Formats: sequence, structure tokens, C-alpha cells
Amino acid sequence: MAKAHSHYVCQQCGAVYARWQGRCEACGGWNSVIEEPVDAAPRGLGAAGKASAKSKGVQFARLDGPAQGQSRRATGIGELDRVTGGGLVAASAVLVGGDPGIGKSTLLLQAAARLAGEMRCAYVSGEESIDQVRMRAARMGLAAAPVELAAATSVREIAASLDRADGPGLVVIDSIQTMYLDTLDSAPGTVAQVRASSQELIRIAKRRGTIVVLVGHVTKEGQIAGPRVLEHMVDTVLYFEGERGHQFRILRAVKNRFGPTDEIGVFEMTDRGLMEVQNPSSLFLTDRERPVSGAAVFAGIEGTRPMLVEVQALVSPASFATPRRAVVGWDGARLAMVLAVLEARCGLALGARDVYLNVAGGLRINEPAADLAVAAALMSSAADRPVPQGAVVFGEIGLSGEVRPVNQMDLRLKEAARLGFDHGIVPPRARAPGKQAPAERVASGLRLTEIGRLHELGLLFEGSGNGGAALRGIGRG
Repeated sequence: MAKAHSHYVCQQCGAVYARWQGRCEACGGWNSVIEEPVDAAPRGLGAAGKASAKSKGVQFARLDGPAQGQSRRATGIGELDRVTGGGLVAASAVLVGGDPGIGKSTLLLQAAARLAGEMRCAYVSGEESIDQVRMRAARMGLAAAPVELAAATSVREIAASLDRADGPGLVVIDSIQTMYLDTLDSAPGTVAQVRASSQELIRIAKRRGTIVVLVGHVTKEGQIAGPRVLEHMVDTVLYFEGERGHQFRILRAVKNRFGPTDEIGVFEMTDRGLMEVQNPSSLFLTDRERPVSGAAVFAGIEGTRPMLVEVQALVSPASFATPRRAVVGWDGARLAMVLAVLEARCGLALGARDVYLNVAGGLRINEPAADLAVAAALMSSAADRPVPQGAVVFGEIGLSGEVRPVNQMDLRLKEAARLGFDHGIVPPRARAPGKQAPAERVASGLRLTEIGRLHELGLLFEGSGNGGAALRGIGRG
């Protein structure tokens, strides 16, 4: 009898080791390395690694040959179609990840119900029974949708139902971590099972033209659980973002072979399921009757969509010897950089004070254009003076204190004007040599104040009539 071989695989990143160890050297995870069996030799190959006699080889085609366009299926959910590039593509595999309870199953059940009138749609759940899925569909008003349901975890049985001429055109697998192949000895959810199960389902999707949507669990760090190769195998990777305390959900594309990779969709969680948000800018802005200190409105770009969000900052005396830095919705390392520039170039000493930064609404900002809005919120909170009323702020800050231009400035300003803002604090497009004071001009219906150096932002507070004496030390960089 041949000796059984095994290796040790990290269940978080897929790293392989010859022996067990408590900590994975690749990702740093503790107690994530477990033993998995492995075949002594790949099937279908001889001892010398040559192809068997039954192999027919592959057929090559010319690069300049005719290309067949991939047909898309619009789901009718505008925000989902925006993120996927216009709809779901036939013979594609989509991976949807997100925190528990964020709305992955709800959105996919809604999409399957919309498409069920055009094609045969199946929803396979490995976590819920059929009655539980029916209860959720009835709560969302989808009980009459002709969606076929199944509660199964065996990939062999699921593949037998999909790999046929009359198979469904769309199948949702909820979730891939519950699926297993009986040819492997490892438990469901392990790296080997997730990789092999996904490969089998994707192979059927490519051959039969089926749209396969895989739901993936995430780790505590927010990454999809299982091997990283899973994201390379699929065509599209979508992440659900949002806080449970907020009703808003952000669907973000991080990989898309058939569309853009920087689009987002905004949804609102209701008792009837996820509803589209047509004007997300108005939802991420706080309604207030009078200006408050420590808040600045940032005009950002998410994909092709301009979006206005409120950046909130609080600067307070430190309670302990080491000041706290708490950030929600932004990069903590970038906040440290902005604080260092404010202290070195503007004379604003915040090193001994607690700093809290929050992006309202649960949205996460990734672009560096938010630097200037963060700096304005910090200055406003430190001096207890509001940012000029009706103003939007954006711009990238350099280490020398200069304010750099950002892309799509006109699109940001048009969105701000549409929402009733009349003042923009923006980077300069062209500054005359030796010009030190902020330049004024009008564009896109807004009065623009162009600042080229960060210390000029303090001058705006001084001239705003809001008691700028507290900021006189800021604009002396």
C-alpha cells in the first residue's frame, strides 16, 4: 500500500509547510496551520511528469481571430449593475464577500428573483434550510418569484444538477466555505476544500455558460476566508462594506474582468431588503442648522461617481501619557502624516493631544484628495471655529506643506453646486509666482478659494469672521 502523504496548510492565507508550526510566517496568524492530505503524484501524469497517452493536447487559436462578445444580464438593481459594469456576464464566476449579517444573501436573493423571469435561476444554500430561505423571501416580498431552492453542500451533487443542457443560467452558492468534495479527506472550509470546490464550479460555468455567484466568508481582518488563489480564480470580486449600526451598505468591486474596478454601489438596509440609494451624497451629509467646529465636507470620487461626505475631527486634551489616535473610515498612517505636516509646517502642536477622526455614514475613503478636508477638520476642532459655511474641501497635501491638484476637479465641484454648496476650498490650477494669499475665482457655479500651501488654510479661518484669533498661530508656517 502506498504511504499517505500530508502537508500543513495555513487556513488564512494558504501557505504550505512541511511540518506543523503554531504561527504562520506568511500572514502572522496563530493556530491557523492544520494538516491536510495530499496525493503523492498528480493524477494523469506519469512518474516522469509526462502526459499520458490518452491526452489529446490543447487547441491553440490566433490572437487576431474573431472574438465573441460576452452577453450580459442586467439584474434590474441599478447599483449592482453599476458595480459589475452593466450586469452579470454569462460563463463568469462572481465572488461576494462581507461581514456576517451585512446583506450578502439578501442582495443575491433579490438579484436572483429579478432575473428569474428571464432565465432559470437557482439558489443553493449550505447554511440555511429551504424553509428559512422561504421565510426571508416572504419578508422581502419575493415569495412569488420562480427561483429554485436547494439545501446542499456536496459539490458532486450540485455539479450533476448544473452540468446539463437544461441547467440553470444563474446559480448562487451560499456559501463556498460550506461546500465539500468527497474525493478530499479534509473538512469543509479548509483551503483544499475551498480551492477544489470553487475550481469544479467555475469549470462548469465556463463550459455551460452558467453565471456562478459564490458567497464567501471573511476573516476578522476583513479578507475573504480561505486561499488567496480563490480571488484569482474568479472573474469578479465584490466586497460588502458598512457598519451594523448604520443602515447604509457599500458594495465595492475590487476585481472585475468585464468592467471597472473602482465603482461602488450604495444600498440602504430596510425590512424589505436592500434598497438602492440614488443620491448617496445627501445621505452621507449631516443635516445641521448651524455650523459646528471639527466638521468639513469632502468632495470625493468613487469610480465615476462624485460623492460628498462629512469628515469629523475631535481634538481634546490627552487623558493619558500617550495620546490616542482613533480613526474610522480613513487610513491611520495618512492621519499621522497630516498631523506631522500641520505641526512642522503650520505650527499647530497636536502631538500631546488626543485626535479622533471619523467619516460619517460608515463610508471608507481611500483617495489622498481627502487630506485637505482632514486638515481643515483638525484645524477647526483645535481652534473651536467652524469651517466656512457652505464650503467643500479637497486636495492632496505634500510633506513640504504644498497642496497638490487632484483629478476630476470639475466633476467634484458640479456635484457640490448641485447639492447647494456655494464655496470651494481647492488646490490651485495655476498660481502666479510669489503669490502667498489664497486666490479667488468662480467656476461651476461656486466661489473658489485656491490655496497652494497648507498654512493658507489658517488664513481662511482668520478672515471668515468666526473668531480667527485662536488660529493666528496656525497660519505662520
